[in-house]
Amino acid sequence: MAFYQSLKHDRRTYPPGRAAPGQAGWIADRLLRLRALLNGQITARRRPDSLIIGSWNIRHFDGGRPRLHESFHYIAEIIDHFDICAVQEVKNIEAVDRLLRLLGPNWTYFINDSSGAGRGNHERMAFLYNRNRVSFRHLVGELVLPRDALPGGEQIARTPFFAAFQAGWFRFTLCSAHIIFKEEAGRPLREDEIRVIAQEMAKRARAQDEVHVFLGDMNIDDHAAPGMQALLAAGFDVPDLGPTSLSGDKYYDQIAFVGPDQKTRMLERGVLCWPDAVFRDEEAGDYQQIARLMRGAEDQAEVARLLVEEPDGGEPYANWARSYSSWRTHEMSDHLPVWIELEVDYSNEYLRGIGGPA
Repeated sequence: MAFYQSLKHDRRTYPPGRAAPGQAGWIADRLLRLRALLNGQITARRRPDSLIIGSWNIRHFDGGRPRLHESFHYIAEIIDHFDICAVQEVKNIEAVDRLLRLLGPNWTYFINDSSGAGRGNHERMAFLYNRNRVSFRHLVGELVLPRDALPGGEQIARTPFFAAFQAGWFRFTLCSAHIIFKEEAGRPLREDEIRVIAQEMAKRARAQDEVHVFLGDMNIDDHAAPGMQALLAAGFDVPDLGPTSLSGDKYYDQIAFVGPDQKTRMLERGVLCWPDAVFRDEEAGDYQQIARLMRGAEDQAEVARLLVEEPDGGEPYANWARSYSSWRTHEMSDHLPVWIELEVDYSNEYLRGIGGPA
C-alpha cells in the first residue's frame, strides 16, 4: 500500500484544507476517488494466485517543468495496484527514487542507461516491482541487434530493456520498449523496430521454453497498423487493451506475450483512464491559479512555497480552457497506463500429473 503519512504531517508541503489543489484534503479526496476506480477495475476482481503486469509511458518523467507533489501521489497509487510495472520515458532517476519512497520498502526498481541524444531523446526505461509478489532472477540487460537487422545497420533508437522475474510458479522475461514516433525516410520505421524486437523475443522464448512479454509504448495507431501486424506475425498474443491515448483513438501502448501456451493464461486486462479520477475536465478552473504560480518556479519546493506565501501570481496561459488538457499531461502523462492479469499458480496441474495417468 502506498504511503500517505506526509499528507497528514508535512503541513508546509501540504497545507490543511480540501478546497484547492495542493491541500492535504484535496489530494486525499482524489486519492480516494482514484482508489475506487482502481478497486473496481483491479483489486476487487483479481485472483489471489495471479500476477498484474503494468506498463506506462509517464511523460518526461521528470525532465520537464517540475511536477506537483500531488501528482507523485497519484502516479504512485496507480503503480501500487500492479505487481510489476514497466515505465518508459524516464528522464530523471531522482524522480523514480521519490516515487519509490511513496510506494514503500517492499518496492524496488531497475533502470537502464540513457539512450542519448537524437532519436533516443535522452530517455531511460525502468522496471518497478513489488518484492512481496515478484522476485528478480538475476538477468537484466539491453537488447542489441546484429548490424544487418535494421535498415542502415542502425540500432533501435531507444534500446529495449529486458529483465527476468518469477511470480509463484511463473517464470517470465519482460522487454520494455519505446518505439520511435517521428519517422524519417531511409531510417528504421516503427514497424521495423517492432518486428526485430518481436522476432528476437519469440526466438528466446522458444529456446528457453519460457514466456517473454513485450510491452511499452509502441506508437501503434490502430489494429491494422504495420506494427501490430509485425507483433502478430512473430507469434505474439496481443490482447485488445483498448485505446491508450487521451484522445481515445490511438492504441499506442501494448502488452503482448509469446511462449508455451500452458504457461500463459490471461485472466483480465485493462486501460486505466486516470482523468476519470484526477485532473478531471471539470477541475480545470481549480488548477488555473496553480498554473500561474508554476510558470516561474524552478522546482517543486518553490511551487509549494508559492502556493502558501504568494497565492496571486502573474497571468496564466493565454487560453487556459484550451491549454489545460495539455498542461495536465505534464502532471500525469499523455498516455493511459495498461495492465494484464496472468495466472501464476499451476500447482494443481502439477500434482495431478505426478505418477502418470489415473
